[in-house]
Order: sequence, then structure tokens, then C-alpha cells
Amino acid sequence: MARQQLILIADPDSDFLEWTTHQLSSAKTRVITTSDSEEAYRIFMREKPDVLMAETHLSPFGGMELLGRIRQRSPNSIVVLTSAFGTTQSVIESMRLGAFDFVRKESLPFSLKAVMDAALRAQAEMRAATSAKPQLTVDEHQDSLVGKSEAMAQVFKMVGRVSMSDAPVMITGESGSGKELVARAVHNYSQRANKSFVAINCAAIPEQLLESELFGHEKGAFTGAIGQRAGRFEQCHGGTLFLDEIGDMPLQLQSKILRVLQEGEYSRVGGATTLKSDVRIVAATNKNLEQEVAEKKFREDLFYRLNVVRIQLPPLRQRLEDVRLLAEYFLNKVATRQRLPRLKISEDAIKVLEGHNWPGNVRELENTIQRACVFATSDVLLPKDIPIGAVSGGSEPNDLRGCGMPTVVSKEMAIESLIKAAEADSSMQLLPWLEREFTLHAMRATGGNQVRAAKLLGITRATLRKRLEIFGITREMNIS
Repeated sequence: MARQQLILIADPDSDFLEWTTHQLSSAKTRVITTSDSEEAYRIFMREKPDVLMAETHLSPFGGMELLGRIRQRSPNSIVVLTSAFGTTQSVIESMRLGAFDFVRKESLPFSLKAVMDAALRAQAEMRAATSAKPQLTVDEHQDSLVGKSEAMAQVFKMVGRVSMSDAPVMITGESGSGKELVARAVHNYSQRANKSFVAINCAAIPEQLLESELFGHEKGAFTGAIGQRAGRFEQCHGGTLFLDEIGDMPLQLQSKILRVLQEGEYSRVGGATTLKSDVRIVAATNKNLEQEVAEKKFREDLFYRLNVVRIQLPPLRQRLEDVRLLAEYFLNKVATRQRLPRLKISEDAIKVLEGHNWPGNVRELENTIQRACVFATSDVLLPKDIPIGAVSGGSEPNDLRGCGMPTVVSKEMAIESLIKAAEADSSMQLLPWLEREFTLHAMRATGGNQVRAAKLLGITRATLRKRLEIFGITREMNIS
């Protein structure tokens, strides 16, 4: 039998407590209420409810302080704050303290169940993620080349096959797909693993400086060359040189790279001394080099020299089964770098990640995980924490799906729908608090026009004027 969900509501308004209890109580959900923040804290620590919904204006201390106290003792707690007068500062501060959501009370007649369903779902996801075991082993955490898909299995096989030779390797694939990681794996599993791995992006360095960067220069070779400088070939002697974005290398420089591959020799810029090169070349590109060769933008002889072994890296959208492992790897990476506890990730958050097309590939996923760690309010990443466009962190006030009604497009229609539902169902009582909210919304929606507001509410203008006076709306809206 499924466990009964428990919701704790702390609010100074007894009508509000009565209404929310009526709305949220069911066979699956039990609601506890209190008007005292001190008692709310004691109940929370004793009962460990799934969700706490607290008004900011509680006593003897406010809902914001209650949130802080609870999060200090129980960092994964789901707390929703409510306020009739939410300011920008209070919203920001509540999020900073780790609130799951901050909701203005005027929107709760339309969004209460949707907000609470989202909060309860987040708690369930958190529990499931906390009890689940990561799919990555400790050994796999140490290796940046991660994947279990068939496409990546072929990449791993190629890395293994080329690791014991010194043959040049060409890695192709879209930007952000992880070409440098494959290049590092080729180096790390080779006999050169104890020597240097040096990477250089051929597209990121101006043409006039790239030759010096690769081969070094002598003193006085050009303006600014105040001393002799060793190039990348010299720096990684005995190791592996990774030439990223090789397709963007100038043609003149391509001929000098070809000489190194053919003769194993080069000279510094401005120098006459011939230096020997014991370097394995691994190149990468996101361009179609065959087409570049046909268009005379890349040397054909250099292409065939570099393309001895070809490793084609698939884009992430073609290996979505690797998303979970990559997400776990990046979570470990963030935790290690920032010296923080490792976050977990919920199943629903994984589904969000797996549903994305990832045009930026693995690099985009890594950046997404890093941003998610910033947004997280607990040690479990939830769908609301994933910063990609398809994800919504909360429920819009106009969304009545949690109330069992069709989605509406305006508060005016929401008011009308709920009033009609109340008229059709005599068991659905409009408590005074809810009646006030309907009236206030109707007045705001009609710009204070009492005739239109009365028509929207389905009452006479005389009844509306009486409500305005009883509920203090006349003074609040400065209506004469």
C-alpha cells in the first residue's frame, strides 16, 4: 500500500487554513495546519512532512526565518512560501534560502493544486534519486571518455586498436562532441602516456602567430621576439600533439606540418637549425575535409598523411542512452572541482535531458549540468533545476490542471469556471477567503468596472458593492 502524503500548512488566516485543507485532503494526502511558526517548526521536525507551505507573515517569527531554520536542519526539505504582498526582495531572498517556490496568495485559488502537485512530485523524485545507485563505477569516474551506446563502443574499440601504434589519427565529429577527450584517450592508453599531451586550437590563433606557436622562434625573428621560444612540437617531444580544428589551418602552414610528418624535422621561425621531432600527431575537425580537399582549401597530401586512422565521433543526439552516464560524470566533475558533496539526479530530470536534441553536444550537456548545480535547492537535481527551454520550474497561475479543470487562458475565465463549478456542485463551498479573492480578481480584471465585474461573478451590482465593503476591497482599490 502506498504511503500517505503529508502536507503541513502554516498560515495566520484560519479561513485560508480551512480552505486549503478542504482542497488538498484526500485518501492519499493528509493535511496538518497551524497558525504559529514555532509550532510549525516543531511539527516539521517531528512529522517530517513531504511539503511545508508557509505564509511569510507568521509569528513569533516569519516564514522566511522558518524556511531558513528548516533548511539548515533538513537541506532537502520542500518548502513553498506564500504572501499576499510578495516583493521582489522577498522572492529573491526565498529562492536564495532554498524555497521550492514562492506564490502570491491571490493566485492560489487557481494554482494551489498545481503548485502542490509539483512540490509533492519533486519530493517523490528526490526520495527515488537518493535511494538509487549511480550507474558509473568509481573507475569510470576517473575516465573522461564516458558512454555505453553501441556508437561509443565502436569509438572505444578504435582507441584500443590505435593505442599501441604511432600512426597519425584523424578524429571527426560535430563541435562539442568530445573530440579532444578521444584524443586524450588515444594518448593515455598509448606507450607515450607518461609523456606530454599538448593541445592547440588551430582556429583560435591568428595565422601569423600559429607557426611560432607550433615550431617556436629565435630571438629577433619578428617584432616582439625578444628571446628564443620553444614551440609545441618541442614541448611535447616524445608525447602527443593534438591539432584541433585542423581544417582551419592556413595552406602555407599545412606544408610545414606535412614536412614534419614525412621527415620528422622542422626549424624554429627565424632559425637555421634543424630539429628532430618525436611527436605523435592526432588531429580533429568538424569540417568535411574531403570536400575541403576538392575545393583546394586543404592539401590533399596532408589529408592522406593525417587520415591514416579515422575515428568518427557521433553527436550526442545519436547516443541519448549515454546522457545519464555523462550527467553523472559531470556531477562528479563539479563536485571534485568545487570540493562539494556530489549531487544526485532524479529520473524525471534524466528524462528531460534525454528529451533534448543537444545541438551543442557533450559540451552543451556539461554546461547545462554546471548551471543546474547552481539552480539546485537540494542535493538532488529536479526537472525545475534543468535550464533548458522545454522545462518549466513551476506552474503558471492560470494553469488549472491540478484542479481537475481544463486549462484556461485568463483569470477572468478561471473565475467564471470555478463559480460555475461551485454552482453545479453544492458540496463545493466558497469560503470567505476564496470569495474575497474571486471578487478582487474580478475587479482587477475589469479595471474596477463594477458592472462588468458583477456580470463576471454572476451576481448583482448591489451584492458586489456589499462584498467590496465587507472585504475591504473598496479601500484597497480606492473605489468610491
